[in-house]
Amino acid sequence: MDKPVIPIKKLPGCEDLPLPAYMTPQSAGMDIYAAVEQDTTLAPGGRCLISAGISIALPAGYEAQIRPRSGLAAKHGIGLLNSPGTIDADYRGPIKVILVNHGKDTFVVRRGERIAQMVISPVCQTQWSLVAELDETERNAGGFGHTGR
Repeated sequence: MDKPVIPIKKLPGCEDLPLPAYMTPQSAGMDIYAAVEQDTTLAPGGRCLISAGISIALPAGYEAQIRPRSGLAAKHGIGLLNSPGTIDADYRGPIKVILVNHGKDTFVVRRGERIAQMVISPVCQTQWSLVAELDETERNAGGFGHTGR
């Protein structure tokens, strides 16, 4: 399987930070790093916008999804407010994440800390076909726990 080559740019002042990286050979997501200039305190219930210090140029037909890191969520209650965040193929601006503190304790975001992960995925744009009725299935409109607890 060919890997798409994606142009990436480090933002000014972020030359010291690593590029997004896969932490294991089979990782789906690349860890991305906090590009804060100084430690940023995130109070319980608080949120803050954190730069990843990079911009990317995705090829047409791809998106980048920004997702929480499970370790930060399990250990500290840190997540992403809009998860997954979507970066479209035509966006060239800085990548930023909205961290939220669902935990009980203050959390400090430090420069170079792994704060989220980025998954590159193909996308499919569709067309609508307006119909009067949809075909029926066994499930039909069943949802929200219709198969049990």
